[in-house]
Amino acid sequence: MDRQLKKVVKNDEFKEQVWHGVDFLRHHTADLKKYAAIALAVLLVAGGSYWFIHHQADVREEALAAALKIDDATVGPNVQAANLHYATQQEKDQATQKAFGEVAAKYHGTQEGAIASLNLGQGAVDRGDLAGGEKFLKDVVDSGPSAYASQAVLALAQLYTIEGKNADAEKILENLIKNPTVTVSKEEAQLALAKVKAKSDPNG
Repeated sequence: MDRQLKKVVKNDEFKEQVWHGVDFLRHHTADLKKYAAIALAVLLVAGGSYWFIHHQADVREEALAAALKIDDATVGPNVQAANLHYATQQEKDQATQKAFGEVAAKYHGTQEGAIASLNLGQGAVDRGDLAGGEKFLKDVVDSGPSAYASQAVLALAQLYTIEGKNADAEKILENLIKNPTVTVSKEEAQLALAKVKAKSDPNG
């Protein structure tokens, strides 16, 4: 599996959608003035909703950052004061799985939840648990924001080829070609599909 999925860079797609709603209100000022009382109520609700959503996004980001900090912890006898540290790799792995698992469960369907699940999938595959890795990746494909779901499709397709499920890999990549995203272009998906087909029929 591609190691670049170990760290997924956060984007602001969710926040941009919130600002889109704010811009809508701003560009309909004339209509709002006709109904001053209603406008005030709408703005109060919108402002409160934005604050709540923004606050929730910050909470999710902090939870994910804490999990990533554990993932970056050092292991072994030499303690580094600047980092989290675990005596053994097993202790670190257990702490990492727990932290990402909590983020994935609590914030399922969000970008932070998707990043946590991608990390859980990577970790499972690293441990040789292909079925576990497949489960986490499929969950991101099915429920994650499109930018992360498409990344999960690429990873899942690679995993399918490792498992000999080339037909399944081709199916999800063909769907991605029809529905490219901001993180995976149509051309990138086509290239991934060509690689799978080459493995399916190396003499073709």
